[in-house]
Amino acid sequence: MTPKHIGFIMDGNGRWATAHSLPRKEGYKAGLRALERVLAGCSSRGVEAVSVYAFSTENSARPEEEKEAVFSVVKAFNNGYEGDMRITYMGDIDALPDNVAESVRLVEYNTADNNGITLNIALNYGARDDIVRAAKLACDHMDFSDFERNLASGALPELDLIVRTGGEKRLSNFMLFEAAYSELIFLDKMWPDMTETDVDEILCEFASRQRKFGR
Repeated sequence: MTPKHIGFIMDGNGRWATAHSLPRKEGYKAGLRALERVLAGCSSRGVEAVSVYAFSTENSARPEEEKEAVFSVVKAFNNGYEGDMRITYMGDIDALPDNVAESVRLVEYNTADNNGITLNIALNYGARDDIVRAAKLACDHMDFSDFERNLASGALPELDLIVRTGGEKRLSNFMLFEAAYSELIFLDKMWPDMTETDVDEILCEFASRQRKFGR
C-alpha cells in the first residue's frame, strides 16, 4: 500500500550546516537538494502528492539574514523550475517580499497543467490560521465537505502520512486538520541527509501499519 499524499516537516537544515561548519544558508541549499532526491523517490514509487513545510508563520520572527537565506532558495527554485511537477503553495503568500510572491505565482502558473507529482509547499503557513480562514469561507454553508474544500490543501488527496526529520516529535502547526488520521514517522536524521533509500524505508514502514481510522 503506497500513500497518495505525504507531508514532510523538513527539520534540521540549520543544525546540519552548523554540524558541517557551514553558514546556515548552506543548510537550506542542501535541503533543496535533499528535497529533489525525496521527490524523485516518491514520484517513482507512485506517490501522487508531497506537501513540505518550508517556512511557518512563526518563522517570521527569525533573524533577517536567515529568512533571506530561505527566500533566496525558494526564489531560485521557482524561477528556474522546468520539470513536469505541478507546484502549488499554501500560506499567506501576499505577506512575503514582492519578489518571492511573484516567483510563487509564476511557478504555479507555469506548472498548472503539468502531469507529474504535485509538490505543495507550505510557505509563511500556519495550520491554525488556515483552519480559521477555511471556517470563515464555509460559515454560510458549514458542513464537513465545504470546510475541507476551503482548506489550503483542499485540492490535494487525503494526507496519509507525515514524516518529520531532525529528531523532534511534534507537528509544529503543520496541516493539523489534515493530520487527523495520518500516520506519523519521526526520524533523527537531518533533512539534508535524506535519500531515496530513506523514502523506501518510510514507505515500507507505512505499508506495515494497520490503519483503523477510529474503527
